[in-house]
Amino acid sequence: MQNIDFETNTEDSQEIQSARAKAAARSTWVSVVVNVLLASLQILIGILARSQGLIADGIHSLSDLVADIVVLFANHHSQKEADDDHPYGHQRFETGASLFIGLLLLGVGLGMLWAAFLKLTTPESIQAVHITALYVAIGALLAKECLFRYMLKIAQQVKSSMLVANAWHARSDAASSLVVGLGIIGNLMGYPIFDPIAALIVGLMIVKMGWEFSWDALHDLMDRSIDNQEVESIRQTLLETPGVLGSHDVRARKMGDMIIVDAHIEVDADITVEAGHHIAVLARERVMQRHRVLNLMTHIDPAYRPDDDHPH
Repeated sequence: MQNIDFETNTEDSQEIQSARAKAAARSTWVSVVVNVLLASLQILIGILARSQGLIADGIHSLSDLVADIVVLFANHHSQKEADDDHPYGHQRFETGASLFIGLLLLGVGLGMLWAAFLKLTTPESIQAVHITALYVAIGALLAKECLFRYMLKIAQQVKSSMLVANAWHARSDAASSLVVGLGIIGNLMGYPIFDPIAALIVGLMIVKMGWEFSWDALHDLMDRSIDNQEVESIRQTLLETPGVLGSHDVRARKMGDMIIVDAHIEVDADITVEAGHHIAVLARERVMQRHRVLNLMTHIDPAYRPDDDHPH
């Protein structure tokens, strides 16, 4: 039977994980710098220009900064090796971070809805906005859209759901800046109520996105299965392994952005236990090399030829 070089495969896997972590950290640090600058500028100009919408957008950028810090923390800890308390590793730090980001968005969005509601109930308190607020809103829109495209590209390259969530968080900022800009334009045209209406819409957008992120992360923490197409792809890799005559009961669950798989493989009933073991080892290695699989547990079933005399 073929010997498998476990050390080389392990080193290759570690290199991939290390490159993935570095790319994630780099994109997140870019987001940190952008959000620090935007949040400071938006809140300051929002106060000076008397725009509630721009202040709300600045708070949203500030929540992005907190989310970035959470992502950096989770990205660092998810790379830790397995230990006695976490035999499957620490990949679910990323899922926990996605859940935290979702809850953070929910809280920020609800707070913005409440502030906008108070303004709408007392329209006489709404002040005219200075045009400087519009320039800042347009600049923020362009910056956030560029940041979203950059972060999503990196997230897709490293296949990280946590980074995808953080990238779409940036896109929600771009959309909110657009709404805020329209609200400011309405205010400048003589309709002051447009500014708190813009803040209200931004709040609704943030609440919706926060709910979606939280719900998805919660399902992942409850061992949600991966999609059927990826399961079938893993099953096909098993079937293509020399010595595997069949495969069934292939089950997979998410572990952060990696996958844990359980599968039954069928081998010739007449071979030795050692030969069957070697086939199972080869199948495991092929699956882990071709797919984002953290571990594969195989159960070996005997496959009998039609003319064999075997027990039922």
